[in-house]
Amino acid sequence: MMKRREFITLIGGAAAAWPLAARAQQPALPVIGFMSGRSADAGSVVAAAFRQGLNEAGFVADRNVTIEYRWAADQLDRLPAIAAELVSRPVSVFAVFGTVPAKAARVASTTIPIVFLTADDPVTVGLVANLNRPGGNVTGVSFVSATLGTKRLELLRALAPKTDVVAVLLDPHSTESQNQSRDVQEAAGALGVRVVVLNAGTASAIDTAFATLAQQRVGALLVSGSPTFGSLHKQLVALAARHALPTMYATREYSGAGGLISYGASILDSYRQAAIYVGRILKGDRPSDLPVLRPTKFELVINLKIAKTLSLDIPDKLLALADEVIE
Repeated sequence: MMKRREFITLIGGAAAAWPLAARAQQPALPVIGFMSGRSADAGSVVAAAFRQGLNEAGFVADRNVTIEYRWAADQLDRLPAIAAELVSRPVSVFAVFGTVPAKAARVASTTIPIVFLTADDPVTVGLVANLNRPGGNVTGVSFVSATLGTKRLELLRALAPKTDVVAVLLDPHSTESQNQSRDVQEAAGALGVRVVVLNAGTASAIDTAFATLAQQRVGALLVSGSPTFGSLHKQLVALAARHALPTMYATREYSGAGGLISYGASILDSYRQAAIYVGRILKGDRPSDLPVLRPTKFELVINLKIAKTLSLDIPDKLLALADEVIE
């Protein structure tokens, strides 16, 4: 007959094992493969916006979903290996930010759902077949803003009304950048402005472009939207300040870093939108049934401190239009 002390020990041991067994039976959390060409430091703010969107979709990191962050730190040639590593993890869904990361994920898997955020036209660059019915395993958010070129040129001219020569800085590797150039040049005639187009796709090429601007006696600069320019925004802002050049940028990120003025889609809201799509896919929606989203929130940001440095008087009408004025 089993002694009372032995029985209690047996029951106690079994009870201690039950929580372990219960934990072992719990399904593993779904894994999001978050992949960006930026560095972790540069991407901290947008990553927070992404998590906010996930929360709105009902997912909280480390509670009911796991996020595996991978940052290429502007070394885009690392992205194929990063994508392959995440596939082997494996991940439940990719969240990829930028056209190059999106293409790397698409090559790595034709079955794992992919949600992208890109500044390019996703049809033109081959991410999806159709904006309304993407097909396959890919969908996402496109904040392509080529058609905003006219508006940006008008706003820049309002800041510098005496300027008759405006330079447009383009990234030759960005489809958005090239489309925006056509939009700006078409609008320039009506505004009585001559446009000087400069191409620069690297940090050293940007330095060279600004040296050329000084020789061309350009009165203002419009920096087109580009993932590369976004990664190098501090360099662009510093060079514009050094050359005392009134400059229009594509996103708030530049104005927050000391740029004069920016107008474009809210990047933070676009990250939030992408995260909501990730949440929908985790709940069972198919990427092929989710149309590519376009921006719903646009921001005009003016940095008054920089305007004073450049001795610019900001028209009251322009200040009234601004979503944010940095003082």
